[in-house]
Amino acid sequence: MSPTPARDAPRRSVASRRVPLSRNAAASRISAYVYGNVLVLAALVPITTTRQYIGIAIVLGTALSTFLAHVFAESVSQSVRSARPLTGAERWVELRNSVPILSSASLPCLILLTAWLGWLEPRTAQVLAEVAILIRIGSTVFVVQRLQGRPAGTTTVFAAVGLALLASVVVVVKIALTH
Repeated sequence: MSPTPARDAPRRSVASRRVPLSRNAAASRISAYVYGNVLVLAALVPITTTRQYIGIAIVLGTALSTFLAHVFAESVSQSVRSARPLTGAERWVELRNSVPILSSASLPCLILLTAWLGWLEPRTAQVLAEVAILIRIGSTVFVVQRLQGRPAGTTTVFAAVGLALLASVVVVVKIALTH
């Protein structure tokens, strides 16, 4: 299905001088955001933390390897959609749209760093990092509501909790099948 110009045309926000994302770009970034958060959560859950080992490298490695794989896969699929090799600018767009995968690791790594510095117990830091990721995943519902021009309400909150629970199930399945 080809995008329609009216639906995908960038709209300027009154509060911002930046040109807002098209629906396709926004959808691509939200997909990367959710995907990155779910995989970072899946990396966090099985980590056994100690004073010497808190798992920052695993979380960063998961985010970086997922980012690279996602950029590659999205670039290949975009070249199939357009039936030609991508231009440098189009490759840059795919790279930029995948950045939310990297951002998914930033907060958990900062939280885990507090354990490395001795400010928090390692297990406490790990649980806080996991909760932070679940909140990030659930908050996606609010972003989608805003992009669709719909106000957030009680059902939005329930949808956010449901999405976080669904992400937890995905993580449990991933860990059960791969660890």
